[in-house]
Amino acid sequence: MNALPRTPAPHRPAAGPPTPGARLALEGATLGRPGHPALHGVSLEVPAGQLLTVVGPSGCGKSTLLRTFAGLLAPLGGRATADGEPVTGPAADRALVFQEDALLPWRTLRGNVELPLAVQKVTRTQRRAEAARWLGRVGLGEWAGQLPHRVSGGQRQRAQLARALAGAPRAVLMDEPFGALDVQTRAGMQDLLVEVLRDTRATVVFVTHDVDEALFLGDRVALLGEGALLGTREVPHPRDRTAREAAATRALRREVLGALTTG
Repeated sequence: MNALPRTPAPHRPAAGPPTPGARLALEGATLGRPGHPALHGVSLEVPAGQLLTVVGPSGCGKSTLLRTFAGLLAPLGGRATADGEPVTGPAADRALVFQEDALLPWRTLRGNVELPLAVQKVTRTQRRAEAARWLGRVGLGEWAGQLPHRVSGGQRQRAQLARALAGAPRAVLMDEPFGALDVQTRAGMQDLLVEVLRDTRATVVFVTHDVDEALFLGDRVALLGEGALLGTREVPHPRDRTAREAAATRALRREVLGALTTG
């Protein structure tokens, strides 16, 4: 089973023990809001360090699944767990990234990236250094002092990614984060995500409506439809841009599209 390379989280002491990604699971779970379930009987495990992509038609429950893992929605039945413990609410070690950049408009890009570190009570000097390092990693070093409305949508998404990863979360939950971007910017953000995740140990659940994006980024892809988890599939060539037309990738794309059409 494929997993992203793992190294210690950046702002923890190098001499300390490495922190693994979180193991996420749903056990016979019914997901949604009271009186309005979206998914029924979902059993799904995301091993530590894996990147799981989730695809399905609009309204099938993709965002509901993600928000359940984030602790924003309690299961209506069954269990949602992180490392075997029930998910009872949001936690600092599970970062959520939205399609809208969700940056605080009154804070500079640097101030936004520092925010999760401030919540963790990292010293001002250290969080300033970590924010600068992460903004540099996503190509925004020279824009650190700008307010969000002064930069492009792609740059705001880069800043949101830096903010999510600066706090060294054990799980990153991404809700169609590149869906509003143009094709070229979207491909660049996909490549950037792959690059920066090489230096983390985080487990990633990435919701998308784009099958090609799912098959490029994911170690596995989960298929949702008709109020249920239709199944999961191993991706033959994860994060390999040159494998788009490989026979195994093309076969899986046809299978996924067929499952979503009939599901």
